[in-house]
Amino acid sequence: MRTETETSGRTPDAESWIKHEGQDAEKATFPELFFDLVFVFALIQLSHALAKDFGPTAALEAGILILSLWWLWIHTTWITNLLNTEKEPVRILLFVLMFGGVLLAIALPEAFAEQGFVFALIYSSMQVGRSLFALYAFKGEDRQSFLVFVRVTIWLVISSLFWLAGGLVDLTDRILLWGVALAIEYAGPACRYVVPGVASSDEDRLHLSGEHLAERCALFVIICLGETILTTGRTATEYMNSTLTFIVFCSAFVSTVVMWWIYFHHGQEEASRKAENAEEKAKIAHNLFNYGHLPIVAGIILTAVGEDFSLSHAREGATLREAIAILGGPILFLAGNIGVKIAATYQRPVSHFAGLVALCLLLPVPGIPLYILQLASTGILLLVAVWEYLALKKSVANA
Repeated sequence: MRTETETSGRTPDAESWIKHEGQDAEKATFPELFFDLVFVFALIQLSHALAKDFGPTAALEAGILILSLWWLWIHTTWITNLLNTEKEPVRILLFVLMFGGVLLAIALPEAFAEQGFVFALIYSSMQVGRSLFALYAFKGEDRQSFLVFVRVTIWLVISSLFWLAGGLVDLTDRILLWGVALAIEYAGPACRYVVPGVASSDEDRLHLSGEHLAERCALFVIICLGETILTTGRTATEYMNSTLTFIVFCSAFVSTVVMWWIYFHHGQEEASRKAENAEEKAKIAHNLFNYGHLPIVAGIILTAVGEDFSLSHAREGATLREAIAILGGPILFLAGNIGVKIAATYQRPVSHFAGLVALCLLLPVPGIPLYILQLASTGILLLVAVWEYLALKKSVANA
C-alpha cells in the first residue's frame, strides 16, 4: 500500500494523524473494536422495535434506520482506514462518536415519533463532525485526500439539511425527507462526490487498505450475527416451555452458524484479496463494502426478527408479514452474498441462486406454521452451504 507521501512529497511526520506504511494498516485496532460496541446496542434496539411492530410502515421506518446506521458505521470505518487510531486525537474522535452513537441508539425506537429531531441532530452531527475532523487531519498533509473530503463534507452538509427538516415534520413527510437525505448520501460515492466549482480529486488516490476494510466489514457481520444470537436467546428464555420451542431454537442457532459459514468460508477472503489488489481501490471498495454488504447486514437483522416470531408464535399460521420476516432475512443475506462474490471473483454462485429461488417460492404460500417456515429456511441455507462447499472442493480438485 502506498503512503501519503508518495503523492504529497512530504516526509512522514511523527505527529501526523495519518496512517503510514508499517503501522499495521491492514488490522483492526482496539479503539475500532471498542467503537463497534455501540452498534451492538443500536442493533438490539432496532430488532426489538421491529419485533414489536412489523407492519408495512414500521418496515419502511426500519429500512431507513438500517440504512442510516450502516452508512454511519461504514463512513467511520473509512476514516479509521486512513487515520491512525493509535494517535490520541483520533481515539478521542472515536470516543466522541461512541457517545453520540449511544445517544442515537437511545433515540432510535422513537425516531419516527417525538425523538425525530434528536435522532436527526445526533446523526447529522456525527456525520459532518467526523468529516470535518478528516479535513483538519489531511490539511497540509495530503492535498488529494483533503480535496476528496471537502466534497464529501459538502454532500453531508446538504443531506443533513433534509435530516434536520425531517425531524421537525410529521411522520409521512419525515419518511420522505429522510429518504431524500439517504438518497443523497448513498448517491455520493456513485457520483464521486462531484461538486461544481470545487477542485476535483479522484477517490482512487486515497491510500486505502482493502484488507482493513474487508476485516472491518467481516467484524460487523459478526456483530450482527451475535445480535441475532442475543435476540434468539432472550426470546427462547421466555418461551422455552415445550419440545417444539427447543427444536425451533436449535433451528435458529443452526441458521446463524450457517450464515456465518456462507459468508466466511469463501467470499470474505476473496473480497479482501480483490479490494487489496484492485487498481481502482475506492471504486471496488464502494461496490464490495459500502453497497455490497448492506443487504447482508440487513438480512441478518431481519433474520433475528423472524426467529423472534417463530419462537414466540411457533404453531400459528404465517401471514405474509411473518413470512417476510422469517424468509426475507435469508433472501437478503443470500442476495448480498451473491453480489459480493460476483464482484470479488466474477463467478456466479449457483447454490446461492438456487437457495434464493427456493426461499422466494415459499413466500406466497399462506398458512404455513411459523415453525415449519423456520425449519425450511434453515434447511435451505444449510443446503446452500453444503452445495457451495462441495462445489468449491470439486473445483480445487480439478484445478
